[in-house]
Formats: sequence, C-alpha cells, structure tokens
Amino acid sequence: MQVPDKVMPVFLKKVVGLLPTKPPAWLLVNTLNQLLRKQILLADMSLLAGRCFRIVVADLGLNLCFSATEERFVVADAAAVDLCLSANTADFVKMLLRQEDPDTLFFNRRLKIEGDTELGLVVKNLLDSIDWSTIPVMKSLVGQ
Repeated sequence: MQVPDKVMPVFLKKVVGLLPTKPPAWLLVNTLNQLLRKQILLADMSLLAGRCFRIVVADLGLNLCFSATEERFVVADAAAVDLCLSANTADFVKMLLRQEDPDTLFFNRRLKIEGDTELGLVVKNLLDSIDWSTIPVMKSLVGQ
C-alpha cells in the first residue's frame, strides 16, 4: 500500500488544536513501552534517559511530548526538549512503513530535526532497526 502525498485538511488541524495533548502522548508512550517490553524496540535506554522529545505532526497541529528514563518512556510537559522531529502525517507514515528513508525526507525538507543532532541520529537508527513485520497490526501494512 503506497501512502499518498496528502496533507490533512485545515479544519482537522483546528479540531485537533482544541483537544488535550496528553492522551495522544500517552498512547505513543504506551506503544513505545510495549515495543520495548516485547523487545521489538531494541533501545539502549541509557542513551535516551533524562532526555525530552517532541514529535510534531505538522498538518494536524499535534505535539507529542515525552521523555525517557533508564527503563521506559513517560509523558512529559511541553517544556524544553532535547530533540524535536516534525513532519506531516503522510511522511511519518511513510517512514514507519519504510516507503521513505528519514534521510531522504530530511534532505527534501519534509522532515525537520531540531535539537541535539547526535541524539537525532540515535533515534533515527533506533526507528530504522524496528522489524515492523513482527507486529501483527503492521504486518499487513508493510507487506511482509
């Protein structure tokens, strides 16, 4: 399934902007922690511990802030972050489905990486290491 280069409608961004930010961040954090527990996400948490992250889904106006401890990810307030990744919904989905390489998106200015560049490289390599075919809901999407 090829993801189309579509931007979400503006009205959707307005609606999402009215919603609280904690529930989507909580969902992301719980998903990451499950991937950690099942050893699908092979993160060296010592490299991420004490760091704050923000993922911005630009076309939805969605800001997901979280941090890491030595054992897990936790929801964080939108204070100062060490690393911010920003892209549109379609570009994030393409990265997850491995239809686009993060480097290509970055050099085409469709993925913005702000903050600690070394940490950004660690996170990029971590995302690249996930075997999505081991996750039942993703198996059919990645076509494996």
